[in-house]
Amino acid sequence: MSLSPPPPQVPTPPAPLPQRRRTVGGRVLAIAAGVAVVAGLVGFGGSGVLEGPASRAGLTAGAAGKTGPAEDAKPGGAEPSRAAGASAVPAIRGVKSWDATTLTRNHVTHEVHYPMTPPVGGDHNPTWMNCDGDVYKTPLADVNAVHSLEHGAVWITYNGSASTDAVRKLADRVGETPFTLLSPYPGQSGALMLSAWGKQLTVDGPDDARVDQFLAAYVQGPQTPEPGAPCTGGLAAPR
Repeated sequence: MSLSPPPPQVPTPPAPLPQRRRTVGGRVLAIAAGVAVVAGLVGFGGSGVLEGPASRAGLTAGAAGKTGPAEDAKPGGAEPSRAAGASAVPAIRGVKSWDATTLTRNHVTHEVHYPMTPPVGGDHNPTWMNCDGDVYKTPLADVNAVHSLEHGAVWITYNGSASTDAVRKLADRVGETPFTLLSPYPGQSGALMLSAWGKQLTVDGPDDARVDQFLAAYVQGPQTPEPGAPCTGGLAAPR
């Protein structure tokens, strides 16, 4: 007797392990990705903590460098400018400072009203006063002297309260120091004052140690908008 073959058995589908694996794998990947994100955030935060002060200082310095144009438009072309404070100078007691980016540098042929006396920067005449150790016996026009400051000169001024001996000593000091000039300035508040671009100091007398400190720091110092510009070839006498 022949037996009929058994009916074919339909295999039972296996449990969807691959799907579960994908699901589990997905979780693993998600967790891994989450860990990576958290690690990145922690790393970023850690870097901010370790480098925070330096980074903030860098950002502050970078922002300061962008507060004004690198060069100011002048008739006939632009002149190079160097930001004030490009390198550190020793602190000098009593020095007043102005933001160099607010001191305009346009060449003008009219009178300029400056917000400080003597002026330490701003628009000025196209011709500078000679400042190669020059001593003047009469007051100078602000607009010419300010141009000398733009070239890196220190302008020493005195009023009627200064003694003859003090003026003589300062004249000797200026005469041996390139990029300086000396003149009377009747309207200033202090008897003896030193001015550079964006900087000013009132001293008690010519023997005040801060005179030499100011000259050492600001004669062709880092505040100079036009380093290398001459202090000769300008006006040899007030107009």
